[in-house]
Amino acid sequence: MSADEAALKTCHERINLSVAASHQAENGPVTTVSSKKSEEATYAYLPPIESTDAHLHEFAEAMRTVGKALQQVAEGKAAAQAEAAEWKRKYESEKAAKAHTHHSVIKGCSNCVKDKLEHLASKLTLETASADETGCCGNHGICSRQILQDQCPGPNRKSDGRIVGRKVPFRLSWGSNGDKNGQHKHDFVSFEKGDITTAERSNKQIFLKWDSPPQTVLFVTKPNSNSVHALCSEMVRWLKEHNNINIFVEPRVSKELLIEDSYFNFIQTWDNDEEMKTLHTKVDLIVTLGGDGTVLWAASLFKGPVPPVVAFSLGSLGFMTPFPSEQYRECLGNVLKRPFAITLRSRLHCHVIRDAAKDEVETGEPILVLNEVTIDRGMSSYLTYLECYCDSSFVTCVQGDGLIISTTSGSTAYSLAAGGSMVHPQVPGILFTPICPHSLSFRPLILPEYVTLRVQVPFNSRGQAWASFDGKGRIQLGPGDALICSVSPWPLPTACLVDSTTDFLRSIHEGLHWNLRKSQALDGPG
Repeated sequence: MSADEAALKTCHERINLSVAASHQAENGPVTTVSSKKSEEATYAYLPPIESTDAHLHEFAEAMRTVGKALQQVAEGKAAAQAEAAEWKRKYESEKAAKAHTHHSVIKGCSNCVKDKLEHLASKLTLETASADETGCCGNHGICSRQILQDQCPGPNRKSDGRIVGRKVPFRLSWGSNGDKNGQHKHDFVSFEKGDITTAERSNKQIFLKWDSPPQTVLFVTKPNSNSVHALCSEMVRWLKEHNNINIFVEPRVSKELLIEDSYFNFIQTWDNDEEMKTLHTKVDLIVTLGGDGTVLWAASLFKGPVPPVVAFSLGSLGFMTPFPSEQYRECLGNVLKRPFAITLRSRLHCHVIRDAAKDEVETGEPILVLNEVTIDRGMSSYLTYLECYCDSSFVTCVQGDGLIISTTSGSTAYSLAAGGSMVHPQVPGILFTPICPHSLSFRPLILPEYVTLRVQVPFNSRGQAWASFDGKGRIQLGPGDALICSVSPWPLPTACLVDSTTDFLRSIHEGLHWNLRKSQALDGPG
């Protein structure tokens, strides 16, 4: 026998001894040794082979690697068995300590520890193919990737081999490109279990209930009307004598009432704009006596939050004035003492940017409008030429008599006369209505409430434009000037006689005689 064959035989014998020792460690008692000692023991069985054959050297190194791997598996199994034994010991001691507790508690604890033991036992196997097939993370406890149905992510195989896909979780965010989370509007949108649905909004009607009886009422009245003045003085007396309410009135009305009778010395008013800015901190309720124009004027007094408005009808139309003045005692009594329905009417937040101001706002305070912003050509004989943008997207160029940007409350005003649609006042949106456009295909739009509109007069415009806010406060816009409009965070809450929808339908039926026609005769051709 040659020297190489003898060396190979010796190598095989020692490898068999190493494998036998590893097998004995897996199935019999294991003596815990350090990794360094186990490596030295492995090399004791496989001393270096003195051979000039390179293949024998490679084969010997491979056998040493196999021996070390088997030794590490045995040590890992021993550590896992020791950890499992420790958990079992803790479980037995806990079970013995809580033997007097309820059976359901013991059962829950048992199940918990069983799951943990199974989790530890799963580490003892080297076969992970089953975990890879199901797409699981390999841990049989809580999966490292959270999912919707408390299962491991990845495809699920049915018994017939078909793969059933699983939805991954997601979140919705509000803001610029999803970067700003904002407030999650769960009252409007639900995205639980991976499905987007519109959430229920109670009975679609908002009610207001006082925590305590209102203490202060502001009266806003239509000017130059004897009937309105007489009703105002009567209502002020009744509120003070029967409900002990503090009364605020406009400076003009205060002078008129004090001239009429010194009895009205208790009424309060404001002397300057700074005091008017703090009205919302003093007034609980607003009472308007007049038409829709009076409601618009009352809203213009508040640049921020607005108290609830009870609007009595003393005008020609009445889209926002549902309460009859003849029944003011009953109506005000209900509003002061009981929950009542309200309509949140959105307002537009507007400001003008001059080209010469280098993107600085012309005025420090924004202009708030309840009905609409109108941009027209004024006295110019040229068509209005406007560039319109919605957020960062170009919308269109307006060539015609002008443009109306309206709230849904203002949909029954100028926008309706220009061909816009009537919209329920609580529908969240902005109306974009052209005035006599020089294009037959230019139809009105309704845009979502969260957008910002920018209307700019281009430098090549042949004429100027004029902007008016709720029919007043006209501002001239020159080439390069822009008007910015968005929905204000402070709506106008108006009290409902019945509810928001009933009041709206009543107003278009009675105010506009909407879809009223003579009935068809019953006697047709025989």
